[in-house]
Amino acid sequence: MAMKIRLARGGSKKRPFYRIVAADSRMPRDGRFIEKLGTYNPLLPKDSEDRVKMDVERIQHWLGQGAQPTDRVSRMLETAGVVAKKERANLKKAVPGKKAQERAAEKAAKAEAAAEAANAPAEEAATEE
Repeated sequence: MAMKIRLARGGSKKRPFYRIVAADSRMPRDGRFIEKLGTYNPLLPKDSEDRVKMDVERIQHWLGQGAQPTDRVSRMLETAGVVAKKERANLKKAVPGKKAQERAAEKAAKAEAAAEAANAPAEEAATEE
């Protein structure tokens, strides 16, 4: 049986509240689970103690049994110090798209041409004196 430690959504519309659960990976997101391991309330401020509550001992038990945490839960476990921090790199995050790069190149060319045009009459005026 493939086990996951994941979030199960609760709460009303536009007011999310999540339970951290150990569940069979074949079960629906909000469906049957084996054990409730904690809660996550994204509406609370990030520095609030009640935002993420976890039963660390039970989570370690399930990890020992081979349960795989989802990405969001593993980030929570990393901040709690339960799991070693993974190296994540989004190297293309700051690179603009093709069209944005083309627009930036056109804008730079126009600015360069305008700067040259502004410098040329000043140089001519200096040589006439």
